[in-house]
Amino acid sequence: MTTPAPLQEPPDFSLAVGGPLYQLLSRTRSGGQALQLLRRQAAMSILLCWVPLAVLSLAQGHFGGGIDLSFLRDVETHVRFLVSLPALILAEVIVHQRVRPIINRFVERNLIPPADLPKFYASIDTAVAIHNSVITEIVIIVLVFTGGLWFWRHQIAVNIASWYASSQGGQIHLTMAGYWLAFVSVPVFQFFLLRWYMQILIWFWFLFRVSRLKLQLQPLHPDRAGAIGFVGPSCMAFAPLLFAQSALLSGQIASHILYSGGSLFSSEIGIFSYVCLSVMVALAPLLLFTPQLIRAKRRGLSVYGNFATGFVTDFDQKWLKKAGGDPMLADQDIQSLADLGNSFTVVREMRFVPISPHDILLLLLVTIGPFLPLLLTIMPLDQLVVHALKIVF
Repeated sequence: MTTPAPLQEPPDFSLAVGGPLYQLLSRTRSGGQALQLLRRQAAMSILLCWVPLAVLSLAQGHFGGGIDLSFLRDVETHVRFLVSLPALILAEVIVHQRVRPIINRFVERNLIPPADLPKFYASIDTAVAIHNSVITEIVIIVLVFTGGLWFWRHQIAVNIASWYASSQGGQIHLTMAGYWLAFVSVPVFQFFLLRWYMQILIWFWFLFRVSRLKLQLQPLHPDRAGAIGFVGPSCMAFAPLLFAQSALLSGQIASHILYSGGSLFSSEIGIFSYVCLSVMVALAPLLLFTPQLIRAKRRGLSVYGNFATGFVTDFDQKWLKKAGGDPMLADQDIQSLADLGNSFTVVREMRFVPISPHDILLLLLVTIGPFLPLLLTIMPLDQLVVHALKIVF
């Protein structure tokens, strides 16, 4: 079998740019550069999902009042379609820019043995095929209009009259705005969200295939991750997704607090569980490399430990047990001994996961951030500022 030549340019592999929907829009007047196209998609999503709801609610007299939950007071709806949905779309640019170069670095750094290069390229081809599959997006659409629609209808609050639905005789009756919400706005949002989950699964599967190859890890690499530290920041590409989900959940909790008599304290466990689970899911693909990193570290400690023992023995014989010899200040052995110590420290500090604590902290901050405004439901803004200043100073 002929081994492919090393890549000179990043292969045509992206978790974001591509797919039937992207290809369809790129052939229309909405086409253009990836960033420009995604900006137009974000604007179109607002025009399609939020603006008609505002217009229909206004026509029905449910925009600002006249009902228990008017459109203007529905925090969850505004967050879903004005914050979370555009964030899900625009985040694809970040994922494209961060994830795509990673593929090339595996080859540039000679981490893939020549014998395993065909498997590596086959994994890329399979991932691209799944991402660009029409069948995949059709399955997502079917799930949206079956399970997604059923789930949304069972989440409707039946104890209050809202701008999108009311309950009469145990039956839920949708308004005109409610029909648009149920069959257009919510399905569009669920489609983009489920497509994101699919992309995460593709990335997980691809890294799983790569982690099964016999990677040529370097324990002495200064990234403290065997030369695959470049994979770690890829988890930050999914930070916008975590932000969008957190914002949506925060909006749901805010609506529950404001209009259903709930409290932030009753949601503490749910928020904590969600934050932990979300960060774990973002980091989970990187754990696939842990077995190889552990083996590489053990091998490095053994090899460099033996080498260090021999070096130190020779140093001891020359400088401490042998009389006379070359002047100590004129020799480079002292500097070599210090360099050896630094190199062994690099191996000893090698991490079992290719991600830095700094990236984990950023993920936590991005995930927790959208929940901070909920503190205003239990404490006025001025008191929050005072407490924050006391913590800092």
